[in-house]
Amino acid sequence: MDPVRKRVAVIGGGIAGLAAAMRLRDLTPPATEIIVYEQSGALGGKLRTGELAGVTVERGAESFLMTGPDGAESAAVALVKRLGLESALVHPHKVPAALAFGGRLAPMPAGTLVGVPADPATLGDIAHAAPGHDADGGRPLLGEGADVAVGELVRERYGAEVVDRLVDPMLGGVYAGRADRLSLEVTMPQLAAAARVEHTLSAAVRSAQAASRRVPGRPVFGALEGGLSRLVGAVATAGAARISLGLPVRELARTAHGWRLLLGPVPAPQTDDVDAVVLAVPAKPSSRLLAPIAPTAAEAVGGLDYASVALVALALPPGTPLPELSGFLVPPSEGTLVKAATFVTRKWERPEGGPVIVRVSLGRAGEQERLQFDDTVLAERAHHELGELIGAPLPPPAATWVQRWGGGLPQYAPGHRDRLAVARAALPPGLALAGAAFDGVGIPACIASGERAAEDVSKVLEDA
Repeated sequence: MDPVRKRVAVIGGGIAGLAAAMRLRDLTPPATEIIVYEQSGALGGKLRTGELAGVTVERGAESFLMTGPDGAESAAVALVKRLGLESALVHPHKVPAALAFGGRLAPMPAGTLVGVPADPATLGDIAHAAPGHDADGGRPLLGEGADVAVGELVRERYGAEVVDRLVDPMLGGVYAGRADRLSLEVTMPQLAAAARVEHTLSAAVRSAQAASRRVPGRPVFGALEGGLSRLVGAVATAGAARISLGLPVRELARTAHGWRLLLGPVPAPQTDDVDAVVLAVPAKPSSRLLAPIAPTAAEAVGGLDYASVALVALALPPGTPLPELSGFLVPPSEGTLVKAATFVTRKWERPEGGPVIVRVSLGRAGEQERLQFDDTVLAERAHHELGELIGAPLPPPAATWVQRWGGGLPQYAPGHRDRLAVARAALPPGLALAGAAFDGVGIPACIASGERAAEDVSKVLEDA
C-alpha cells in the first residue's frame, strides 16, 4: 500500500456506517480512500422508504429525535443540515396517542418517562401502583455503576400493573422487547443516573425529568419530506466514500501495516488491504469477524439477542373513520400479535381525499414463531386485530405491503454498557465498532456511534 495515501474500510452500509464515512472524510486528508462495503444490494439498513397507493410510507424507522441528550440538536439534525436537507425537515402533527387494552383506547398518560410516572396516582384507571412499595430505604435505588432491568426496578417500586400496562408497551414500541429484560442504563440513561442518587423511584423520575435539556417549543421528532431514504441517498452521493454493494466481507485479518479483508463468494474470493476498519454491522457478524483477531471482544458482543418484527401497511378507502389519534401501543398482556399502530395520514401531513394509511407493527422479542406466516396471512391478521383494537371493523384495504425485519432490534440486557466497554478495550488499534448493536437504537444514536468510530480510527491513522 502507498505509505502516504491511507485507506479505510467501513463494513456495513447502514446509517451508522454511512455517518462514519462522512466523518472520516472530515477528519482525514483529501487523498484518503474510504470504502463502504455493504453485502446487500442497497444502502441504508433499516432506513427504507416505500410507497403504498401513491403515498410515501416508511418501511423501517419513520422519524428521528430532534434534540440530543445535551439539549443541542441531535446528530441526525446535524447530518441533515450538513447534507443541505434542512428545508425538507417535517414534523408530526400534535395528535395524541393511546394505549389499547381491555377493549378500549385510553389516552396516553402525560408526564411519564418512557411510561414510568413520577406520581402513579395520576394514571387514573390505566394502572394502579402497589401501595407503600416506593418507600425511602435510606440509600440510592442503584449502586454506583450498577444496572438492572427496567421492569425489575419499576415492578419492585410501583408493582406489576404499571410495568405491564405502561412500561412494557412503551419499551415494546421502541425495542420490541420486554421491560423485565431490557437494561435501564441503555434504554433510560437519565433515570439510571438519577436512581444512583435518589432514594425513591418517584424522586428519581422527577429528577430525570428536571435534568432533561429539551428545548420548550422545539419539535420532538422530525423526518424528511419524501422519506428518510433521502438521507441515505444524500450521503451516498456526497462523495465521502466509494460504495461497494453486494460484496460481503467474510474474514478480517491483521497484516504488518493494517488489515486484510477477504471479500466475495467462496468460489471467487477477493482481498483488500486497508489501514483501518470501522465495523458497522450487527452483533453476530461482528463477533464472527472479530473472533480470530480479538476473541475477548468477540465474546463480549456475540451474546446480544435480537427481536424480529414485521411491519404491515394498509391503504384503507378514503374517508375510513379512525380515532382522533396518531396511533396506539398495545401491552403484551392483551395477547395480540399487533404491538403498535400508526395512523400515518393523521400523524403526518398528507393530501386530503386520498387513501387512509395505517402502519401496523407485529411481533415482540421471543415471538418469532408468531411471524412465521406468509405475507397475505400477516396482512389479514393485522387488519383484523386493528379493527378489534379500535372497536370497529375496518373495510378491506385497497393495497397492502409487508416488511419483515428478522433479528432487527437489539435487546440490551442489563450490563450491556460494561460488556461493550470490555469489547472496545480489547480491540486492536485501527479497528472500531459502530451501530445499534453497540450504542443504542434510533437514528441519532446510530449516527453518533458511527461518528465516534470514525474519530477513534482517525487518531490511529494520524499516529501511523
